[in-house]
Amino acid sequence: MTTILGISAFYHDSAAALVRDGEIVAAAQEERFTRKKHDHGFPQHAIDSCLAAAGIRPGDLDYVGFYDKPLLKFERLLETYVGYAPRGFRSFLQAMPVWLKQKLHIPREIRKGLKGEFTKRIVFAEHHESHAASAFFPSPFEEAAFLTLDGVGEWATASFGVGRGNRIEISHELHFPHSLGLLYSAFTYFTGFRVNFGEYKLMGLAPYGEPKYVDVILEHLLDLKEDGSFRMDMSYFNYCQGLTMTSRKFDRLFGRGPRKPESPITQQDMDLAASVQAVTEEIVLRAVRHVHGATGQKNLCLAGGVALNCVANGRILREGPFENLWIQPAAGDAGGALGVALLIEHQLLGGARDVTLPDRQQGSLLGPHFGSDETQAFLDRVGATYRHVPDEDALLDLVAGTIDDQKVVGWMQGRMEFGPRALGGRSILGDARSSEMQETMNLKIKFRESFRPFAPSVLRRRVHDFFDTAPEQDSPYMLLVSDVHRDHWVDDGDEEPHRGLDKLKVRRSDVPAITHVNRSARVQTVDPERHGRYHGLLERFEAKTGCPVVINTSFNIRGEPIVCTPEDAWHCFLGTHMDVLVIGDYVLFKEEQPEALRMADGAYLDQFELD
Repeated sequence: MTTILGISAFYHDSAAALVRDGEIVAAAQEERFTRKKHDHGFPQHAIDSCLAAAGIRPGDLDYVGFYDKPLLKFERLLETYVGYAPRGFRSFLQAMPVWLKQKLHIPREIRKGLKGEFTKRIVFAEHHESHAASAFFPSPFEEAAFLTLDGVGEWATASFGVGRGNRIEISHELHFPHSLGLLYSAFTYFTGFRVNFGEYKLMGLAPYGEPKYVDVILEHLLDLKEDGSFRMDMSYFNYCQGLTMTSRKFDRLFGRGPRKPESPITQQDMDLAASVQAVTEEIVLRAVRHVHGATGQKNLCLAGGVALNCVANGRILREGPFENLWIQPAAGDAGGALGVALLIEHQLLGGARDVTLPDRQQGSLLGPHFGSDETQAFLDRVGATYRHVPDEDALLDLVAGTIDDQKVVGWMQGRMEFGPRALGGRSILGDARSSEMQETMNLKIKFRESFRPFAPSVLRRRVHDFFDTAPEQDSPYMLLVSDVHRDHWVDDGDEEPHRGLDKLKVRRSDVPAITHVNRSARVQTVDPERHGRYHGLLERFEAKTGCPVVINTSFNIRGEPIVCTPEDAWHCFLGTHMDVLVIGDYVLFKEEQPEALRMADGAYLDQFELD
């Protein structure tokens, strides 16, 4: 029996994953335990959680893997600074201390984190190798092409190749500073959102604008080839040598400087978002067509941060040449921890890989779970008022009825999700048929921008009835955007006068709370194989209402990671206008909680920076 721990740390979204004889035992992000969003520190809590799930100590591990090669990354950093010197000296001074103190001593940090008990081999994989392994090895394909796209690893910013059986081979790479991920992040920065935090906000903002700057981007910022490769004009960017993403030349090109965070979003911001999104989709589609032609494969696997762009993914599925598509749910750096563990198991050790349907990712429900006794002990300790409903039918009937009654429900069941999406383990649920629910949940529950869309969960057997997909199209990880089916469109005759954020005033379908302004939705399909009780809840909601769709958004507020423990869920429940909390078999109604608890917990929100 071979047990392997994979680690990603120190750059963005630290995580750990544990693989035993090729099976994924556990995986989790450090942010869920420390409550620091995108925590990039050493993932001590995530490691401890994975070891606990396997019932082992650090000394029982056979291998530990790290998801990239720090020395190669440091080489790129030094070469870049030397190439731009003396510009970039401030950035150099800011970066060096953490490299000299920590990032160049990762073996020491790992052995310290494993309590000195692990004395065996530590394996360092290249960044895009880890991404490629995370894309192919858990997929349901015996053979497939893979494409990885992100900001930057060591030198590579994109790669493609082929996976066969228990091996992957990268054949082509695009190198820094030319990067689709960094191009998108530059526009994220310029439109006033935080880099590595706000890219999904930029994607959500795009449908409010017009892609009027596409030609400007293609003429001035990058030279795009037919195969999807490109070179960027670095005079418009500052990320190689400075502390900002864009330069003054970029400002002059668009007639203004970067939007100040939290200032009003302008029509130009929306048009910039629409434009870079259109360019991103064009680059990705060209790359996908080239990969298909170069590899001759019928299946495609995706990973890297750009693979979280679900609008582009939807176009790959609809317009691309591949027959089948599988995307790693933790496509960003966190997924690298899983990738390096699987790479060691299959590529280094030659371990057999059993292809499993629907995939080997187990619904990405790979984090910790909390039992009934543990939950009850916590609720009793804080003095909560709760109903214990151990009967499955009674519980599902009660919760489905509260959603039908327009209540907002916090839903915590089973294992926590691995990756950025809530998939029915740590979710906030609402009625997708409600015209008011999007605004209510954005402003009173999530405390975030009103333009942000909500995603639907839909029974997989009914997905084609509500969305423009193939019958029973599998989309369990909320990584594909599809249009709402025309049968569910609503035309209130008031669309033409509205521009920008005023588009929110128009009702576009009979499930308006999950229908974006361009009549699209980021779809999660729910099936009995992966989703258990969550599937049962949607079945019960459909039986009550005839509608197999609910809102599913992540169980957190703006600036906070998704909840992990019953305590996290309790505080989020009390600190917002959420109506109902369901943890396992325990149901809590807000109006039944002691007034003193509700008042005391208002301070909960003060600890978060609302980024």
